Amino acid sequence: MVMIKEDKEKQIQNGKHKMKKVISKSTIKEDKQLTPSQIVEELDKYIIGQKNAKKSVAIALRNRWRRQNVTDNMKDEIMPNNIIMIGPTGVGKTEIARRISKLANAPFIKVEASKFTEVGYVGRDVESMIRELTDLSVNIVKSERMKEVEIKARDNADERILDILLPPVKKSANGSAVSADANVKIETEKKSAEEINLSTREKLRDQLKEGLLDNRTIELDLSGDNFPMLQVLGPIGLEEMGINLNDIFGNMMPKKSKKRKLSVAEAKKVLAQEESNKLIDMDEVIKDAIDKVQNSGIVFIDEIDKVAGGHGKSQGPDVSREGVQRDLLPIVEGSTIITKYGPVKSDHILFIASGAFHSSKPSDLIPELQGRFPIRVELNSLGKDEFYQILTQPENALIKQYAALLKSENIELTFSDDAIREIAKIAAEVNEQVENIGARRLHTILTTVLEEILFEVPDKIKKSKVEITKKYVNEKLNSIVKNRDLSRYIL
Repeated sequence: MVMIKEDKEKQIQNGKHKMKKVISKSTIKEDKQLTPSQIVEELDKYIIGQKNAKKSVAIALRNRWRRQNVTDNMKDEIMPNNIIMIGPTGVGKTEIARRISKLANAPFIKVEASKFTEVGYVGRDVESMIRELTDLSVNIVKSERMKEVEIKARDNADERILDILLPPVKKSANGSAVSADANVKIETEKKSAEEINLSTREKLRDQLKEGLLDNRTIELDLSGDNFPMLQVLGPIGLEEMGINLNDIFGNMMPKKSKKRKLSVAEAKKVLAQEESNKLIDMDEVIKDAIDKVQNSGIVFIDEIDKVAGGHGKSQGPDVSREGVQRDLLPIVEGSTIITKYGPVKSDHILFIASGAFHSSKPSDLIPELQGRFPIRVELNSLGKDEFYQILTQPENALIKQYAALLKSENIELTFSDDAIREIAKIAAEVNEQVENIGARRLHTILTTVLEEILFEVPDKIKKSKVEITKKYVNEKLNSIVKNRDLSRYIL
């Protein structure tokens, strides 16, 4: 019995030691930040050209980290230099945003400016972007904390499963008068029962760790929320705040629990999640999340040109365009937004805006908003050389995507170099003749080229290898490209 207790203590100590290691690793990961040149290198893997835009974004991201490492009062005075990216559609503006979200070790949200409306009109108000960013930050910090307590949560979950599989020996409250000999006998029997229970428990624990009990079904009492999230309709953006009645009423209502039958493997996951929630301090999580939003949050506002319009000319459905710009002003400049987690200041949040500005120009934005985006970056149009690189170089190149799709049918799809160059050339020509939609033109052209193959696999095409040649590309596209009316609708 003493040996079993010692082994158990050793296991607990080992668990704590492992937990410390996990915490230190996560801390190291948080401190590691990419340098501007490393950020550009990462973006180069997916986006061709646009060096100026990549450089500006990389500097802005690194400046977030630099500001947080400033020691004196100057830290509060350093404001982020917001960026506006200007360039035709399909040149990589939105793709840069998507890739930044994975690179930035910070809360990042991408929003469409066209979805917002002026206060007083039906639709989303601009403050909702900060509320969504805060929600995202809380989830990020919560998942980090859950990783830190993962080992401890798993151990607790295992203990709960063992309690179900082998309930511990209950202490009997015996109040009747018995002789001393009888009392000794009862104590001896109790000790031997406890020893047997503990030794069996240890055997079960080993089997549980090895996964031998994973298919066994057990019944669990799982706690359920008494109330769902309640959406409140109100004038000050409460519709997206969400109020949980459990938070309001606290412990006034009894906790509901429901019985569920699960396999041990599923029960491990469910109970580990439940135990993790018990081990983390949500107040601390919310505090850290708000701090993270205020100091390193990034908001990417796409389609900013859709809310730009001539001053005083907006009528009808566009009546709230300028109003959206006016509502954006205080948030970009720095104000306090009320969220369900508490007030959040937007003074040091970095804003990156982008727009094609086809039917408008940056000067159509109200002057105050233009001033809030001091760094302007122009993205260049793409030609046949860039299209060739887009089709071959990035890790997620379209040709590689189609090859992966057909590989699932056990067919190897290859393109000759001539065929790729021909596709790039035709894409550039169609963009010049019809409408310049940038790299998105490659999607329509490749779909047209491969349509027959994608349709006939695997019923009619029995070959294990298919090669696309220049001749095949011309057969599929020449008649469409030459006929401008057809290319207008098909490509």
